[in-house]
Amino acid sequence: MLINAAAGSIDETSTNREAERIREAFRAAGVDVEVEAVEGGHMPEAVQRAAASDVDAIVVGGGDGTISAAAGALGRCSKPLGILPLGTLNHFAKDLGIPLELEDAARTIAEGHVIEVDLGEVNGRSFINNSSIGLYPKAVEDRDRQRERHGRGKWAAMVRATLQAFRRFQVLRVRIEAEGKELFLSTPLVMIGNNHYDVSLLEAGGRERLDRGELSVYVARVTGRAAMLKLLARAAVGRLEQSRDFEAMLVPDMRIEAGGREVRVALDGEVTRMALPLEYRIRPKALRVLVPASGA
Repeated sequence: MLINAAAGSIDETSTNREAERIREAFRAAGVDVEVEAVEGGHMPEAVQRAAASDVDAIVVGGGDGTISAAAGALGRCSKPLGILPLGTLNHFAKDLGIPLELEDAARTIAEGHVIEVDLGEVNGRSFINNSSIGLYPKAVEDRDRQRERHGRGKWAAMVRATLQAFRRFQVLRVRIEAEGKELFLSTPLVMIGNNHYDVSLLEAGGRERLDRGELSVYVARVTGRAAMLKLLARAAVGRLEQSRDFEAMLVPDMRIEAGGREVRVALDGEVTRMALPLEYRIRPKALRVLVPASGA
């Protein structure tokens, strides 16, 4: 059992107490666990070490970014991943029907029902929810900088960062190749989802399935601040219209060029810089996950 020492609901002073609470929850479910607190950046290495041992399953506790890092490290291993949703939003766990309460999540893992789900991938990096370029990665990068420099809370920092991103509103000129077609657009945001998203909620939307073997691609059809704000307002009330507000497609793979040598890329809420072009693909049923029996 690997927990992120910096997950949304855990701070450094409570890690030991949280580890004991996790042990108790699993003991009540009839399972013995070894709990190890891992700094977020070292999660892939910790998962790989666990995968090479004789454990039956690898359980990871944290938010979507932590689960994503673990899934990427485990995606080529046959051992199943158990999820304890200890983060702020926990989109992946919600879409899989995994309970958010610790005791219920522990029972789900103990029951041992396994399904195979897809992973998204860009330039060799995996993601479980979505990836994007444009406004959102810039806002996340600014948010993390504020938290590090000024100690602001996650939500307060994100509000400030979003306002800053709109103040410096920039548009990307992108060339998208998919299924033998080319698309040229000026856009502030491109989002690529692991399977089909409910576009009425866009970035916070849910997915009915995670095993369709497809990427969902959404490109905002706006070029100004006012138009982008209107699009977000329409998304919030479920009134987005394809072709008017955004370009959408479902594809197994795609290529994005955006000018320059590299671009900021968001992967499940974490930001990195990647060399262009961006090569996206879906990896069908690449990850085995422990889920409630109803999900199986």
